[in-house]
Amino acid sequence: MNLRPLALSLDLDDTLWPIWPAIERAEMALDAFLREHAPRTAANFPIHRMRKLREQVAARHPEYAHDFSQQRKLSLLHALETSGDPGHHLEPAYEAFIASRNRVDFYPDVPEALARLSSRLPIAALTNGNADLARIGIDHHFQVFVSAREHGHAKPDAPIFHATCERLGRAPAEVLHIGDDPLLDVAGARRAGLRSCWINREKQRWPANLPRPDLEFATLAGLADWLDHHVFAPEHLATPETR
Repeated sequence: MNLRPLALSLDLDDTLWPIWPAIERAEMALDAFLREHAPRTAANFPIHRMRKLREQVAARHPEYAHDFSQQRKLSLLHALETSGDPGHHLEPAYEAFIASRNRVDFYPDVPEALARLSSRLPIAALTNGNADLARIGIDHHFQVFVSAREHGHAKPDAPIFHATCERLGRAPAEVLHIGDDPLLDVAGARRAGLRSCWINREKQRWPANLPRPDLEFATLAGLADWLDHHVFAPEHLATPETR
């Protein structure tokens, strides 16, 4: 396979860590904050109702489809106002949520694999979510951070992939995008002209209606091993003059 990437683009949620445990902890942290500081809101909007409210807000505001943080804040503001609690609780309530959302549990292979990859190639984080690399403690592995919230487009739209390549200083064909989602990550990257790698931790079947990825591994470590053997092994790095 003629695949020698000069940079990597890396999805975050469900690629480096499972997202739902973090979201559930964040919802519990938000609920605890509201019970202490805005008890009427907590009573009217327990976790399951707050989750439903966020879905309703997202449906009513398609202009924020790329911005999960704004969806969350609009939901909180609506809950506070309709419950008669002060609006000044909005920002600290959101902080309670987002602080817990960024306490993630990495998949076991990720810390070492990420360190290996970042020692080999420049990496961009490319996410539709609202992860904070500095809070999580992995910002030193990334040269570039691109989020849907900041950019205004979300995966699988091509503009956010192209913006990532521009920030990396590479043409799309020189960048390998890595992620867990067949549509958002793999199909989106391919349509934008990037190479693609599917991290398939759950041993899922590939959707028949989508073009297959260039690479597929069960773990990020599998990709790191493949790059070591097929791209960075001495025989592949040697120039004609040194052979």
